[in-house]
Amino acid sequence: MAQVTLPNALFGDNMVLQRHQKIAIFGKATTVANIEVYFKNKQYTANVKNGYWKVLLDESEAGGPFDLTIKGSNTITFTNILVGEVWLSSGQSNMQMPLKGFSGQPVNGSNEAILTSANSNLRFFEAPRKTADKTQEYIAGKWQLSSPKTSPKLSAAAYFFGKFLQETLDVPIGLIVSSWGGTPAEAWTPAEIIKKDFGDFKGWNENEQTKHRNPSVLYNAMIHPMIPYTIKGAIWYQGEGNVNRPKQYETLFPAMIESWRVNWGQGDFPFYFVQIAPFGNAKNHPFLREAQLKTMSSTKNTGMAVTLDIGEKKVIHPAEKKKVGERLAYWALAKDYGFNSISYSGPVYKSMEIKKNRAFLSFDYAETGVNSMGNELINFQIAGADKVFYPAKAAIKRGALSVWSDQVEKPIAVRYAWEAYVEASLFNNAGLPASSFRTDNW
Repeated sequence: MAQVTLPNALFGDNMVLQRHQKIAIFGKATTVANIEVYFKNKQYTANVKNGYWKVLLDESEAGGPFDLTIKGSNTITFTNILVGEVWLSSGQSNMQMPLKGFSGQPVNGSNEAILTSANSNLRFFEAPRKTADKTQEYIAGKWQLSSPKTSPKLSAAAYFFGKFLQETLDVPIGLIVSSWGGTPAEAWTPAEIIKKDFGDFKGWNENEQTKHRNPSVLYNAMIHPMIPYTIKGAIWYQGEGNVNRPKQYETLFPAMIESWRVNWGQGDFPFYFVQIAPFGNAKNHPFLREAQLKTMSSTKNTGMAVTLDIGEKKVIHPAEKKKVGERLAYWALAKDYGFNSISYSGPVYKSMEIKKNRAFLSFDYAETGVNSMGNELINFQIAGADKVFYPAKAAIKRGALSVWSDQVEKPIAVRYAWEAYVEASLFNNAGLPASSFRTDNW
């Protein structure tokens, strides 16, 4: 029998396996032979081909702890395994930001969250931050149980997402965190996609300090080695690294999502992401938010958590990570776990009707209408045929929004929150903020 090795550290003690799906167990072997795998009192046999082997365990209900044993000429046994829901959490610094916060940049409620974080049914695996010029097979790390000792370094957004799911579903949750601050989407995209669709790509970095921003280097080292570990879906918090190229992001981001799905071989698994929060004064900020909004509309089985109400003008890492995690969880709970009676998205602009000098706007994800949640309706602009935008007044009557300006007699376009930093004033009745939007394409 073959000498068995598992170059993927995702397989280890305390790991979480995905329920209700065939569970991929895979590794390497030094000679041509069969490998035996034992799980939940059942034996599976894997044929070794070209030094690799893989088995698919039967679908399982949530539960545990279980043992997993792999036998060749040697025997490997993993213990304290749970079956539940496994989510990949990736992106740049806003996903990397730990529960304890960054230096001088807090996470709201972190002290209490850390203090109450002991939960053996909430576990996480964090991928080391590494780059590679070619796709890798090995990834280091280990599964850890959430506790006051381990949680301070865990991604805050991922923690609050996982905690909310665990408490609501009452099943084990496994979070695989793979993130790196300051990185653009192209770094997380396979090389074949970059070469095929983005051959004129600009922004390669020769400097060792910025090598992690190069196309494909993080996909190669921090995503590819995990494939095909069985997951439920992915959450993503990134965009600031591409804010200067919003038009490119409209095609790059969907291409990245699709490439992950194709390579994982699990179909169109759920992919939920966070729209970048208001910050600073970069003119491209609203265009990047628009590119993310377009991705939600154009790419199936995706959803976007809007953060227009939690931005900080001088801090790119909003402290309100609890809302971020919970808003991502709303998408998963509604779309994947049967909680379809809840609101899970903020209002998204749908259509506009002009009556005299007023624009009346309709929205998706606002079944009972929109409201201001007690705030003054601000950050609206309106324009006529001359394409000159003026600050606009807005009103909500019985959940319907109208916008106008005395300076525009015949309006044809409306914009909302179309600046880098804004304060949200438009929500649905669940208190979820509307995305910034424009009715024009000028």
